[in-house]
Amino acid sequence: MELGGGRGGQPQTIRALRGRSRPFPNRHRGPSPAYLCAGDRPASLGGDDMSGVLALVGGGEWTDGCTFDHELLEASGGGAVLVVPTAAAYENHEKHVVAARNWFESLGASIAVLDVYTRRDALEDASIAAANSASFVYFCDGSPMHLRSVLKDTALWDTIVQRWREGMVLAGAGAGAVVMCDHMVDPRGGAFTVGLGLATRLSVIPRYNLWSPEKSHRTVKLAPPGLVVAGVPEHTALLRDAHGAWRAAGTGPVDVFLHGEKVGLDALPGENE
Repeated sequence: MELGGGRGGQPQTIRALRGRSRPFPNRHRGPSPAYLCAGDRPASLGGDDMSGVLALVGGGEWTDGCTFDHELLEASGGGAVLVVPTAAAYENHEKHVVAARNWFESLGASIAVLDVYTRRDALEDASIAAANSASFVYFCDGSPMHLRSVLKDTALWDTIVQRWREGMVLAGAGAGAVVMCDHMVDPRGGAFTVGLGLATRLSVIPRYNLWSPEKSHRTVKLAPPGLVVAGVPEHTALLRDAHGAWRAAGTGPVDVFLHGEKVGLDALPGENE
């Protein structure tokens, strides 16, 4: 298993990432947002600690227009980005890795690649160690169903969530954003299925600019009562800061729906609910 971003463009071994964890000066503590799951579920938000930054990207990641990546790098301390191409395991994942490397190098950063494509990969100690030492983890687009099947109920996902709680920046694009929600939009028909459960009152429609009005309307109408549905276009991110506040960034507006009606960003589940 290899990681990109070594010196001179050579792959960096996953072993090189071990032991590189560092404290996060911007870590915050405080009451958890009321909309998040409490208790001891490691794959949901909760507890007394406030989190790192969360970015739910609509797609088109690592291309012009994704200006929010500057902010994410700054929030992470400017170190290497751990890119996770799991969702693209059967969709030319090398292309995603090249795009990530070129993009972040243009921003003055480097990447490392977590080569997790199967559930067996997700169970390897080296994969867990790499996630545990990361300051910025970024999931690429691809198949949300495959990504969910690989990560669900694994120590790797639990580690990523815990590191995010401790201040690590966590981002997901397309499929990577969809699976982080408890209610996941099924790309095969626009209905809802079960995600990884990071946020419990929010579901994301990725690449929203490419959806037909009819398909979007159907998905919004199928949403369970109380579920906020956010349509996030490509090159656009829904950003949650350490205090639980949400805002849109990037090239396109984010459409938010609740109870079948279009509402404002203030309807997104937040710290004071």
